[in-house]
Amino acid sequence: MFKTRLISGIFLIVIALITIMTGGIVLDLTVFLISCIGYHELAKALKIIKDGEKTNALEVIAMGGIVLFYLLFYLSRQIDFQWAHAELLVLICVFLAEMLIYVVRFPKYHADQITAAFFSFFYAPFLLSFIDQTRNLPMGSYSVWLIFISAWGCDTCAYCVGVLIGKHKMTPILSPKKSVEGAIGGIVGAALIGALYAYFVMRTVQDVPLLIPSFTLISAAGALISMVGDLGASAFKRDHEIKDYGKLIPGHGGIMDRFDSIIFTAPVTYLLAYALLHPIL
Repeated sequence: MFKTRLISGIFLIVIALITIMTGGIVLDLTVFLISCIGYHELAKALKIIKDGEKTNALEVIAMGGIVLFYLLFYLSRQIDFQWAHAELLVLICVFLAEMLIYVVRFPKYHADQITAAFFSFFYAPFLLSFIDQTRNLPMGSYSVWLIFISAWGCDTCAYCVGVLIGKHKMTPILSPKKSVEGAIGGIVGAALIGALYAYFVMRTVQDVPLLIPSFTLISAAGALISMVGDLGASAFKRDHEIKDYGKLIPGHGGIMDRFDSIIFTAPVTYLLAYALLHPIL
């Protein structure tokens, strides 16, 4: 199991390196595919798609929304228009379309399915898009890595510190193995990795004032919110009595099992990178 998980992890890192370093349409398509798979996993887990169904109108609407979302994002780089307005427009269109299906097909779909369908669209495809959006910021080819430093760096450091000195349970019911000491270690560890990344990598590329404190703060904030994403995804699985969201990634589960913390760190990294780095570039 460990060998399978390790090989899968290396494969994911290689894909991340290739797609993020390449950027452009390659990254657009990668995040688009991850978003589609992530939504489908959530649709199954949250019973948007009922047992025995392969798909339904709610998922078709969501998939159409994902296509429109990423198409507009791609076009926003080719044609000058307000991307923020396009984001809001897609969210509104998906919501209204799902409500239309709810009314027209009543009582085929229940209110909890409509709520879960829109939540899932926002939770996976919309928030995951901030990987792409961060990559397209000024100096984004470098700051985008803070998304992964925050999430995976925190996870690794939290595990190591928790094993070594963890004593106080952080969430004894939801995740008994996670400790307060591990959580603190994860945040500090991610912040340290972010600072080292800024010092050894970024300084050789561009000498920007306050770069190291900015990267340190972004990594620490991302690490903190990544734990919320990780525990939130675990709570969904416990509520719906499932072990994994899927079986796509051997040893890891589904897209939502591997990207649960990334979903939260991506928008936080984007917002902080824009707020802290944009004024000093």
